[in-house]
Amino acid sequence: MKTLKEKLKNPVWHSLNETHKEFLIDYDGVQFYKPDICIFGAFYDATKTTKALNAYSKIAERFFLVSENGMPIIDENNVLLERKIEGCQLVLENIIDIEIKEDIVLLTENYIDEIYDLIWLVMPGFYQKRGFEMGRYFGIFKDNKLVSITGQRMQTDDFIEVSGVVTHPDYTKKGFAKQLVYHTTKEILNEKKLPILHTNKGNSAIPLYEKLGYKLTRDMNWWLFRRK
Repeated sequence: MKTLKEKLKNPVWHSLNETHKEFLIDYDGVQFYKPDICIFGAFYDATKTTKALNAYSKIAERFFLVSENGMPIIDENNVLLERKIEGCQLVLENIIDIEIKEDIVLLTENYIDEIYDLIWLVMPGFYQKRGFEMGRYFGIFKDNKLVSITGQRMQTDDFIEVSGVVTHPDYTKKGFAKQLVYHTTKEILNEKKLPILHTNKGNSAIPLYEKLGYKLTRDMNWWLFRRK
């Protein structure tokens, strides 16, 4: 049985072996989400990544392997490394309460298209529409439209990741993201699980997360590959 500390070092792997095991595709110990859910994968043994990446590239044109320190081995005849994104993991230390001024709504399946469109507007390229099935999403509406959201992504028996933190460009600097992250964090705590976050190093949102009680804990690299 892995400890929470060990699971946090390889969150994609352990999500796929616990809460999200219904979404698992396994290639001899290299594990991926079904590509219509999420294009993330994880590994422990880098010597097995070559065959796994070749196989997964047949069903996903672009995809990630996520690791703290491991370096995947690839077959450049079939798969190319597009870029390495240097990321980081934040874990809630002690939640810092803030005032909720907006009406925060639990989003139903009726809003799948709106969630998808908003995320692709702000962060195009990687979110899959069925990613909605990974966890709960919350939103703020203004002018009869969804303008800001947060969601839940990777999950195990011990932690839930806050993700999909996006606000329409016309509605930024109003505190929507801060309130949504706080609300989502409280929802995770109510489930007796640890809230975590991932982002790229130097992201301007990191101070916002820290003001809510999150603490930077480790590097988490995102290797973006594409089919050749």
